[in-house]
Amino acid sequence: MAKQFGIIFACLAVGELIALIPGLHIPGSIWGLLLLTFLLERGIVSPRTVAPVCRFLISNMAFFFIPPGVALMLYFDLIAAQWLPITVATVGSIIVVLLVTGRLHQFLHSFMKHRHGRN
Repeated sequence: MAKQFGIIFACLAVGELIALIPGLHIPGSIWGLLLLTFLLERGIVSPRTVAPVCRFLISNMAFFFIPPGVALMLYFDLIAAQWLPITVATVGSIIVVLLVTGRLHQFLHSFMKHRHGRN
């Protein structure tokens, strides 16, 4: 299991290093996930290799939300004072994400359909 954790944490560490490059405004954890996805897609890392650790992490995911949840209690006064902008931003971003995801899916679906239809 140490090898599997090592692969995941190595991808995270490389992602954090990439995030240090000036001008890149994407968090290191996202770069690490993209790197792990790339390695899995190219067959460099087998999905079977990291599957046990992934199942363990997913089954214990609630545990990882405890620290942010406790830290959130420190800001109840700020949240209470700014509840309207927070609510508007949350609802607005949900709508934007749904619309962009739906349009992207439609575009990719039609693109793949036309691409396979020509072959």
